[in-house]
Amino acid sequence: MAPIDFLPKEFGYVVLCIVYSIIMNIYLTLQVGNARKKYKVLYPAMYSKDSNLFNCIQRAHQNTLEQLPLIYVALTIVGLACPKYAAVCGAIYITSRFSYAWGYYTGDPKKRMNGSYGYIGQLGLFLGMLYVGFKQLGCCDAYLPF
Repeated sequence: MAPIDFLPKEFGYVVLCIVYSIIMNIYLTLQVGNARKKYKVLYPAMYSKDSNLFNCIQRAHQNTLEQLPLIYVALTIVGLACPKYAAVCGAIYITSRFSYAWGYYTGDPKKRMNGSYGYIGQLGLFLGMLYVGFKQLGCCDAYLPF
């Protein structure tokens, strides 16, 4: 099967990064499901009145879900121009969400900051979007080799 012609060849890295994010999201979803059973938090309740630990597990997943649309848009836009760069930034961010969640799962919300290195990936994607925007408008002659 031939690659899709209108996408850069290396866009496959971006697609694999998105697959990685889906795996991460499935993992976080399963953690919330298991915690619901353990702490007896029935649907449709989002949080527990009795278990701060459940609330930390739920919040780790909820915060990740809040961020994913922005990450997907940035990955796609930057990935069209600089696929390897976008995939590296995305992988850093996605990996950080595991660290973020594992820190939160301790029940000490301050430990969620174990995943703060994800801001490197977010900032990288943000800067990549600026590059793509200015490049597309013809305001930037810089060439980035990635």
